[in-house]
Amino acid sequence: METAGRKRGIAAARLSPEALQDNFADLHPPLDRHEALVEAGRCYFCHDAPCQTACPTGIDIPMFIRQILTDNPSGAAKTIFDENIMGGMCARVCPTETLCEEVCVRNTAEEKPVHIGQLQRYATDHAMQVNDHPYTRASSTGKRVAVIGAGPAGMACAHRVALYGHDCVVFEAREKSGGLNEYGIAAYKTVDNFAQAEVDFITGIGGIEIRHGQKLGDNVSLAALREEYDAVFLGMGMGSANNLGCDGEDLDGCENAIDYIADLRQADQLGNVSVGRDVVVIGGGMTAVDVAVQAKRLGAENVTMAYRRGTENLNASLFEQELAQTSGVSIKTWAQPVRVEGNDGKASAVVFEYTETGTDGRLAGTGETFTLPADQVFKAIGQVFVSDDIADAGIDLVKGRIRVDEERRTSVTGIWAGGDCVDGGEDLTVASVEDGKQAAESIHRALS
Repeated sequence: METAGRKRGIAAARLSPEALQDNFADLHPPLDRHEALVEAGRCYFCHDAPCQTACPTGIDIPMFIRQILTDNPSGAAKTIFDENIMGGMCARVCPTETLCEEVCVRNTAEEKPVHIGQLQRYATDHAMQVNDHPYTRASSTGKRVAVIGAGPAGMACAHRVALYGHDCVVFEAREKSGGLNEYGIAAYKTVDNFAQAEVDFITGIGGIEIRHGQKLGDNVSLAALREEYDAVFLGMGMGSANNLGCDGEDLDGCENAIDYIADLRQADQLGNVSVGRDVVVIGGGMTAVDVAVQAKRLGAENVTMAYRRGTENLNASLFEQELAQTSGVSIKTWAQPVRVEGNDGKASAVVFEYTETGTDGRLAGTGETFTLPADQVFKAIGQVFVSDDIADAGIDLVKGRIRVDEERRTSVTGIWAGGDCVDGGEDLTVASVEDGKQAAESIHRALS
């Protein structure tokens, strides 16, 4: 009889509850007060600081670090929230190693950069834990704003318009708010139900109503919203995952990585989440790393990420790549799936073809193949925007996403958009927050 870790095929409870708890503990444990003061003391407080320029939301990083150094975490949190109301989540999931920390002047061969993300978490966690909401809502203007999607873009927009005194109703398709912060990020990055705590913090300003189970194009009509509200913001994300486009991807055990991560995040007990023995993840971005590492931490024996181009083209940051490898995940590059093979309707292997860049710069198969055993296959090759209701409203699209200007205005008067659903969306929480913030500022100017 096999031990828990040797169960055949896709199975739950491969590891003990104690092992799962350790494997899914906080990836970056928070700094205590002494650690925060020491780390803050490493900052040079640069004039025209490159870290602030690199931050998509423009947080005054030297200012908030100086406030931490003077033992004023509430003031530091206010500095952060002024530009990024989701500063707590971004401190946990933002790829700081490729943004603010990458350009830190201490980031040299001899030194490590200031740990800006951890300092940001220290300040924002303090404010949230003591329920120190730093804002007072303006008097009601009588104007009403509809927001589609309670993800980072939508909630950032809702908070800013509510701050200015406009009433806001958020329409969310799922049972919980938070978008990908709740459903699409690895469980070890955001523990203790933080996504919901952050939503509660944001709505604490007042003037924001969230209606769940409300999906655009289903039980919510864009035409009706335009009739009822003074402005509409679209922040519904992408909506659907890309398929592999090869034979066998409909076999049992071949599934969408985003859906699996969502199920894992909503599981009452990690031991109830089933995982394969031999897992193959197809893709090279953050989602691919998240599902691969979590599969390994759930007890999969062999986990391989396969990507069609070279390591230098991986969308996952260097930190995420190293996290995958140190977690026991193999990364195979220059390989594209040809077909998923199966037995009795269940996935059993993936056949790959080696690839190369041709003289014309295009990716091409070499004709040489190899096979990886796989009882579970995750598709993590991006998402596609579902745009039927948007197109029917006459909103311009670019490559299937919504076209917006620098103020996040769409081609239709009275409708703004931001986040992953817009052309140029960066698939980053921090970028979506900036979209929502900028749209809210534009909405406020229009309504004033």
